Amino acid sequence: MERANALAGRTICEIAEKLSLEVPADLKTQKGWQGQFVEAVLGADSGNLSQPDFNHLGIELKTLPIDFNGRVLESTYVCVLNLNQPALARWQDSPVYKKLKHVLWVPIAKTPELAVMDYCVASPFLWQAPDSVLSILQQDWEEAMALVSTGRVDKLNARNGEFLQVRPKAAHSRVLTEATDREGQSIQTLPRGFYLRPSLT
Repeated sequence: MERANALAGRTICEIAEKLSLEVPADLKTQKGWQGQFVEAVLGADSGNLSQPDFNHLGIELKTLPIDFNGRVLESTYVCVLNLNQPALARWQDSPVYKKLKHVLWVPIAKTPELAVMDYCVASPFLWQAPDSVLSILQQDWEEAMALVSTGRVDKLNARNGEFLQVRPKAAHSRVLTEATDREGQSIQTLPRGFYLRPSLT
């Protein structure tokens, strides 16, 4: 937390210069750069594995894009939805549960006209999901996994879920992954990911 708090009030440029890191001109083709940047700065050790970023601490790191009034600007990516063998999955074993149980949020303030280097880190904070929130997240997760396990991948959409929604997670529509339809046949479909709604964050 000392290292995280030391980022508060600094711009991306100031932090990057100190560590000799390159900052892209924009994030249109590098959606995950902001999170990867803060992970690198704070020494997260999990990479793309389906476990918390600071695995030895059991803490996930999430950046949170906000405006300068503190309003959350978009949904927050959690992890990929595994479309294979969902019937074997349990909530307590799921990457969603493990990642959202304890989160270090790093809010980053920006406006559309600001360059990435001028984005400003606000005050990071640790958040432990209360049972009431975990219960709703579990219900949202179980509803999504029930659709997948019964071959109704086509019914997954961003309207479902109170806090946790499912959305396509791919660079473009030509990226496909394997799933199973209602007849148990293998099909090709868009990869999906779990996202937190701004109403929670």
